[in-house]
Amino acid sequence: MSTKTLTLIVISLMIYVVSTGISYVAFSKIASVAVSVAPPNVDTKSGVTTFDDTLPKTQECPLNGAMYSKKQRDWWEKHRPLGVMVENHQESRPQSGLSFADVIYEIVAEGGITRFLAVYYCQDAGQVGPVRSARTYFLDFISEYGDFPLYAHVGGANTPGPANALGQIEDYEWEGYNDLNQFSIGYPTFWRDYDRLGRSVATEHTMYSTTSRLWQFAEKNREVSAKDSEGNKWDEEFVRYAFKDDAPSQEREASQKVDVTFWDGYDQYMVTWEYDNATNSYKRKNGGSPQTDKNTNRQLTAKNIVVLFMQENNANDGYTNNLHLLYKTKGKGKAVVFMDGKKIDGTWGKDSRTDRTVIYDRVGKKVEFNKGTLWFQVLPLEGEVDAS
Repeated sequence: MSTKTLTLIVISLMIYVVSTGISYVAFSKIASVAVSVAPPNVDTKSGVTTFDDTLPKTQECPLNGAMYSKKQRDWWEKHRPLGVMVENHQESRPQSGLSFADVIYEIVAEGGITRFLAVYYCQDAGQVGPVRSARTYFLDFISEYGDFPLYAHVGGANTPGPANALGQIEDYEWEGYNDLNQFSIGYPTFWRDYDRLGRSVATEHTMYSTTSRLWQFAEKNREVSAKDSEGNKWDEEFVRYAFKDDAPSQEREASQKVDVTFWDGYDQYMVTWEYDNATNSYKRKNGGSPQTDKNTNRQLTAKNIVVLFMQENNANDGYTNNLHLLYKTKGKGKAVVFMDGKKIDGTWGKDSRTDRTVIYDRVGKKVEFNKGTLWFQVLPLEGEVDAS
């Protein structure tokens, strides 16, 4: 064999070894990336995004402190908080998706009937609803969740005057952007399900959506995801609450019952929370019956109950029977917190629409909440809370 031939063979072997090594390294990196960004599981029947519950829970949900896996955090960081108006008329129960909300605000909408602003971020609820109309004071609470939070509803109060929620949405420059009004979106993001509750109900109790469809619509049709079209992230000025671990079982109360009355004489909307020492959570009853989530058939629970007393007034805007209400959401007032089976008397403060509602104990220290669902109940000054 000539020296020239031998040299060619050696060079060819070197090229093969080097190229093989490069290919191996490149493939390894691609495989590694593919594993790290692998999508979470999606239930084919419900369409709900789910995660492996056995993974280490090392990541804190910024809205309520609940702990989840790194994979779940990678998922929620792709979108922004979503507020959905869910009704609480007797004919609308059981509602869908409330047990998956990170935070819930409950306030009378009209005629003594409460309504929910369910805020979603760290969990996919699947189907949510029945979805109902916007009210001005709920706008003040969803405005706390960063710049241009997603807000889903079916129309809203629009009589000229102080209760004109749709007019305020336009003033805030939400319309056609982060505002997800069914009147301008429609099917398949929203749809009517006349059979979901298994009985005949009025049309206003039949509008539903899903959290994933709402997030997807916002991203694809409005270019609103975790960042806006200019690259600004939603939480650059978001103020988090402080969260703590549950009190040790021996430091919790054995039992506690909390009765919440919004309007006197409207017993069907009276709320009772029964404390469960074993899970360190409160089980909800509404109108004397356990209130459940139709998605899971389980009773609604919360780790923290926060009662805010605010001045309530009629809007006097000429609307039928003067049903539109106003609440003084800005300023200061009385607050009562229930967690660990105990009652904490305190105060609340909120400086402006976009400022956080801060909760203080009786000595003026900010309350640290338990990690888990936060349920705010806004009562008029004449409302009642009895704990035993």
